[in-house]
Amino acid sequence: MTTHNRYINDQLIHSTVMWSFSSMTTFLSPIRTLHVQKWGNRFLSYSHRKQAAQASSLKAVKFRSFAMDAKPAPMPKLLYGTAWKKDATADLVFTALKAGFRGIDTAAQPRHYKEHLVGAAVKQAISLGIAKRADLFIQTKFTSINGQDPDDLPYDPNAPLQEQVHTSVASSLRNFTFSDSETPYIDSLVLHSPLDTLEDTAQVWKTLETYVPQRIRQLGISNTPLEVVKYLCTSPDITVRPTCVQNRFYPATRWEVDLRAYCREKGITFQTFWTLSGNPNLLRSRPVQMLAASAEIDLPVALYTLVLGLEGTVVLDGTTSEQHMKDDLRGIGIVSEFTQSQQGQPVWAKCLGEFKALIGEV
Repeated sequence: MTTHNRYINDQLIHSTVMWSFSSMTTFLSPIRTLHVQKWGNRFLSYSHRKQAAQASSLKAVKFRSFAMDAKPAPMPKLLYGTAWKKDATADLVFTALKAGFRGIDTAAQPRHYKEHLVGAAVKQAISLGIAKRADLFIQTKFTSINGQDPDDLPYDPNAPLQEQVHTSVASSLRNFTFSDSETPYIDSLVLHSPLDTLEDTAQVWKTLETYVPQRIRQLGISNTPLEVVKYLCTSPDITVRPTCVQNRFYPATRWEVDLRAYCREKGITFQTFWTLSGNPNLLRSRPVQMLAASAEIDLPVALYTLVLGLEGTVVLDGTTSEQHMKDDLRGIGIVSEFTQSQQGQPVWAKCLGEFKALIGEV
């Protein structure tokens, strides 16, 4: 498939995603605007109340960050994204693992993911010796009611919030049980989006903290504004700091320049999605084309590597083509070697500099 056709195919998926999101009035469509507007003064007043109430005990709080206090699970530069794969999920995940992917992103959200099929594919790959569990980075998500299909949820929607979290995590752990003799665990569990209030968001996060690090290695958050990430990084209420943030990387959010800068400052990995389908202009841009021609790689791979070059980033790659899976993984290695060569160093520096200027990161 040519780069053009690959992009067109990706655009069809992107259009489906956009249509689905636009039909969801309370989840993900304008998620950043939704939470900034709905919280507003509530966010500030809640933070001020908690700060005043706990100022005297701040020094006694022991913060836990899996990334800082224990060896984190390896997070590959490319994660295989499993959203929208439907009944093809198991075959595609197995193919991705055969191709060399060692990171998988999914969610306990039957509306858009088939987590149990991801688990089945991983189990098959392990049983055939394609991969070992210890070498895999498995990431899933807790999705609140607003993001779920009301007719297909992993928990009782009428149950208390904490119970919803426990039931969802238990379901995910069952899906990722690969041996009767080994205790199942999840490398990264991401809160799919902030809830309607900061209080509810904090309650879910605190419930997830109880699993770290034994059953869940690290926590993250997705579809989030900067304000929520700052709260999770600074509040004395929070004892497990986020290890990753997963947001769209596209023009409508200015490629999250400010949020990514904050994540770099705090040592938080920023996982990008919609990297290819959300950036048709970047794909055709001068630095991407220059790098692709110089390193002899496809345009999508050049775009991925430049995003990775922004530092502290990981890219979700959801291709359904086995050849593209192999090409993307191989291309990352090719560019890595290219940037270390005498010929490649100045080309890489020029391409990366121009790329940063295009997205407003100077």
